[in-house]
Amino acid sequence: MLEEVERWLIDRSWSVSDRPLHRILAAKRATGQSVSVVLPALNEEETVGDIVSVIRHDLVLQTPLVDEIVVVDSGSTDRTAEVAAAAGATVVHRDEILPRLPAVPGKGEVLWRSLLVTRGDIVCFVDADLKDFSSDFVSGIVGPLLTEPDVQLVKAMYDRPLGAAAGQGGRVTELMARPLLNMHWPQLAGFVQPLGGEYAARRSLLEQLPFPVGYGVELGMLVDALHLVGLDALAQVDVGARKHRHQDGQALGRMSAAIYRTAQLRLARGHLIRPALTQFERSGDNFEPRTYSVDTEERPPMTEIAEYQARRVA
Repeated sequence: MLEEVERWLIDRSWSVSDRPLHRILAAKRATGQSVSVVLPALNEEETVGDIVSVIRHDLVLQTPLVDEIVVVDSGSTDRTAEVAAAAGATVVHRDEILPRLPAVPGKGEVLWRSLLVTRGDIVCFVDADLKDFSSDFVSGIVGPLLTEPDVQLVKAMYDRPLGAAAGQGGRVTELMARPLLNMHWPQLAGFVQPLGGEYAARRSLLEQLPFPVGYGVELGMLVDALHLVGLDALAQVDVGARKHRHQDGQALGRMSAAIYRTAQLRLARGHLIRPALTQFERSGDNFEPRTYSVDTEERPPMTEIAEYQARRVA
């Protein structure tokens, strides 16, 4: 590990207990910054309501840390939107944001569009499939942005159990993202959960970043933020354990392909000869090929979007 990273792990890796809630709230009042929490959601009716309820109870009603909770529904066919609204979130459908630009499927697409429907100086992203959710996930990663003026982006770090096996979650992280980062961006090798969906950043940074539309968004954001603001502006906070729904091996393969594509673009701004991934599923006595396109599109920095520029002037 680079000496720079070893130092960073000491200086920029914290625990949620390092910043008590009263200290974070005092910093918020002193700086006058506002905080938005965004949950990208697709068919998450079983979990999204509990997450919103916990954030609203702990960080809006009991302690006024969060100024808005926004769920961006990316085309759910279940009761995700209804459940989220009943729990107290503002629910916006992905296709209602920037309608002149047709939406494409993908998590990064939703996160990018969320900048147009939120107002917070600090934007905190939380996945909508978390179980046994604690508001520490929000306060933990927002805290350094309120108390440390030179910090620009904070990722949550945590244990990821896979069923009863402790620490065996995060398979794409260990098999794809971590090797890529260690080989090509060793300054980022200290991040425990580089692909984690729980992170917070200053709007002033997010609006300058391109957003890969799919699963590559987290890796792309880390790499681009490193180049834009430097390692010392990035941090991570230990928030305990993360429980969520795990995907099957083929879904993880598609996720890995998108992440590799994102890395490749940043290495050379080149183009895949064939931006697709073929996988195989057994059908009777045979294996049937299934080919999936790999996310190749990216959204430009939000500061290049006319509607966003107009909103800032207004």
